[in-house]
Formats: sequence, structure tokens, C-alpha cells
Amino acid sequence: MPNFPDQLLSRFSELVASEMGLHFPRERWPDLEKGIRSVAGDFGAPDGETCLRQILSKPLARAEIEILASALTVGETYFFREKRSFEILSERVLPPLIAARQASGRQLRIWSAGCCTGEEPYSIAIWLHRSLVEASQWHITILGTDINPRFLQKAAAGIFSDWSFRDAPPWLKQRYFKPIGQHRFEILPQIRQMVTFEYLNLAEDVYPSLFNNTNGMDLIFCRNVLMYFSPERARKVIDGFHHALVNCGWLFVSAVEASAELFSQFLPEHSGDAVLYRKMERPSPGSTTSVRLETEDAPNSRDDTGSLAPLPVFPQDDLPERSTPAPLAAEGPPPNKQRTRLEEALALFEQGHYAEAVTKLEGCSQFERTPGISALVARACANSGKLAEAREWAEKAISSDKLNAALHYLRATILQEQGEIEESVAAFKRALYLEPDFVLAHFALGNHASRKGNSKEADKHFTNAMNLLAPYQPDTLLPHSDGLVAGRLRALIESTHLASRAK
Repeated sequence: MPNFPDQLLSRFSELVASEMGLHFPRERWPDLEKGIRSVAGDFGAPDGETCLRQILSKPLARAEIEILASALTVGETYFFREKRSFEILSERVLPPLIAARQASGRQLRIWSAGCCTGEEPYSIAIWLHRSLVEASQWHITILGTDINPRFLQKAAAGIFSDWSFRDAPPWLKQRYFKPIGQHRFEILPQIRQMVTFEYLNLAEDVYPSLFNNTNGMDLIFCRNVLMYFSPERARKVIDGFHHALVNCGWLFVSAVEASAELFSQFLPEHSGDAVLYRKMERPSPGSTTSVRLETEDAPNSRDDTGSLAPLPVFPQDDLPERSTPAPLAAEGPPPNKQRTRLEEALALFEQGHYAEAVTKLEGCSQFERTPGISALVARACANSGKLAEAREWAEKAISSDKLNAALHYLRATILQEQGEIEESVAAFKRALYLEPDFVLAHFALGNHASRKGNSKEADKHFTNAMNLLAPYQPDTLLPHSDGLVAGRLRALIESTHLASRAK
């Protein structure tokens, strides 16, 4: 079979890198050829080379990118793959983490990045179910994300063949699955409900972010994914993971992806074929501020009972209601010294130094009087995994500016992460009542309705969001979105909307 022209493959590898973040150097061009040939029919092309020329002739639609993602990403996974990682999770990571959270909220947040067809996040859920005596009394977030929507659809269905159980312990099928046909098994509802699956492009999307629930993670699993990225792209992804983890949080990668250079901001731990890195945050260069948002087993972060040390509570004066909404940052021309502190705090926040950002804000004369400052503290707490404190600060901001839709949206996203779904929906609706054109609130309510199987309600909100996005240029930054641009949200809605219609 003849090879495609090098010029075409070179252009296609650049396209794949820019659109999906996947790295295909020259030695992997045969994989590109194989992938193109496999999807020629989906593109209506008679052969692979014609398909490739067609792809390169015009901008790709989101559906076409998803077809390519399905062809170029490997779906090779199974339950409890790389067993040593789960042994370390059980022996080294979970016991102190569970002990710490037992006394401080019973909350765990875990992200499986590049989750493929769901075997990894479900394995984590099963492991936690076996490790926690009262699992139902905990608020556990397990987020599975992938670039391949077909993988995500299979993962959400929770139905697997014998091939997914190769090398799995014998008790797995018997205890956590029910047979539904010849060589097909469905995961039990109580395990499936522990995991949420979402589309996320590690190369393109923003994280950590309240918008996509990637903030304040205790554990991140990203195994056999980074190997597909260029070093530059991998470094950016790893930096995002570092910011998404709470202090003392853990990142699990595969042994082939271990790199002292790429993971230099982490403390490495190796055990056989398992590699994990720990985030041990240090003050930024030149900083002398104290760290107030330390998390489990960090020095000086606990009181005598083992509970996490809370943020200090400052007295709050009665304030008149504002006549106009305030943005999620300090407004007006503050004194130079205060403006400098705010600018420094924002810079620290964007660099992932959340504790130091809060400490910097404490020096502002209007610390609790400015809703934007309280909102930034709330976001810093949320990104540090301290959701109760984040909610308190969001409500503090709202008490000073009750008509600010953005503040109600912030509170809604925090409630959503706490598992307070009904209250979260009410808060999103409050934001829409105050600002009917709040596109992110429409998107959030569409997702809620879709998860509940209410396709009519989901369709309404997604359609409203798409209509509101119509005037925006693709690269326009959306307000209150943590860096999301209009074109990206359109693509997310297209994927989510189509999935909701298919149910």
C-alpha cells in the first residue's frame, strides 16, 4: 500500500497538534496514515489520501475533530491496570488522606485525566468503596475526562466486555457488576454514580477551573497520556495539574512518562512500575507571607484535633446594597497601595499560589468590604480544596452585592462541587434571573438537565446559550469563565447538546 506524501503528513501532524495537542513525530507518521484510512468512510472519501487532502482543504468542524480523536487515540485499558499504583494508593496515599478528611468534612476530589472508556475512574471508585467504611457518608468527586467523545459515551454507559477484566481480581465481577448478556457486564449503580464524565482537551482547555470542576483536586491520575504530547505541550499540561492539585496532593503517571525535568515542581516517589509525584508548595521567590490554605498533613496546618486550620474570620460591617453589580475583581480606582496589593494577589492566584494570594489580600483596607476581593478569596479557597470556606466567602461577597449575577454563579459552582445539587440549580437560576443573558449559567443548567435525563430542559438552555454566543468572535474571552473563549464553549455545547439529544 503506497505511503501518503510527506508534505501532506507533515501538515496533518501540525493540524493534529494544534487541534488536539497530540504529538506525531515523523517516526509515528504510519500511525497517522492508519488513522486516516480508518475514517475515510466517515468523511465520505473513497480512500485515505483523498480523505487527508479533504481534511487539509478547510477548517475542521467539531464533529470532524471528534472523529479524528477517536481514530488517533488509543482505547487500550482495563480495570486495575498497573496494579502497583492501586497498591500505593491503598498503602501510602489513602490512609493519611482519609484520616485527615474524616475530621474535616469527609470530602475527596479525584481526577482521571485521559480516562478513555472509564475503566480507570471506575477502578478508583471501587477501590474507595472498599477502603471507606462509610463511603455513603462521604462527598466523593471522581471526574473522568477525555478528548474522545465516543470513549466518554461508553464510559458513561458503564457496560464492559470480558476484555476489560483481563488481569482483574476475581471478586471484581462478582461484587461490582451484573451480567446483562453474553460476555457483557454492567457496573452497579452506586459505583457509576460516583463518577462524572466530561469532555476536556488537555491541550486546549483551561484548568484548574470552577467552570469544568478541575480545581482543588486531592489526586490526579494521568497515565499513558503525556507520552502523546510534545515536551512543550506536556510541560504546560503538568503545570496545569500542579495548579489543580491542593497542597500535598498526588499526581500518578506511568513509569514511561517519568521525567525529573518535566516534573521538577513536584516531589517524586517511585515504586516499581508506579510513579507518583507530590505537590509540596513553597513560597514564591522573595515572598515572606504565611501560608493559610495548607491542606492535609502539611506543617502547621492543623489544630490539636487534627482539623484543618480555618481561614481567620474578620468582623464585617453592615454595608448598603450596591446599585450596580461588581465584577469578580476589585472595582474602581483604589489607592495605589491597595491596587498594588490586588494586582500582586491576582498574579499570585494566576500562578497557583492561592494561599499567598489570600495573605496578600488580607492587607487590603477593604478586605471584606469589596465583593470582588471576597470573590477572589472564594476562588482561591475552592482551588485549594476548601469548599466550605469558599462557600462562606462567596456568600460574604453576595451579602455586600446581592444583585450581582456573577457572584451567584460563583456560589452555584461551589455548591455544585459540594454535591448540593438542588441548591446549586437554584443559585444558577438566581444568576439567570438577575442577568438573563448569562451564557455560562445557561450552559450549567443545560448540563444539570442533561444528567437528569430532561432532554427538553437541556435543549432549551443549550439553545439559549448558542444564541447568546452567536455575536461573539471565536477568540472572545467570556466573562467569569476562567479563560474560556466563545469558540470553545460553542464546541463544548455542540458535543454536550448532541449527546443529550442521543439519549
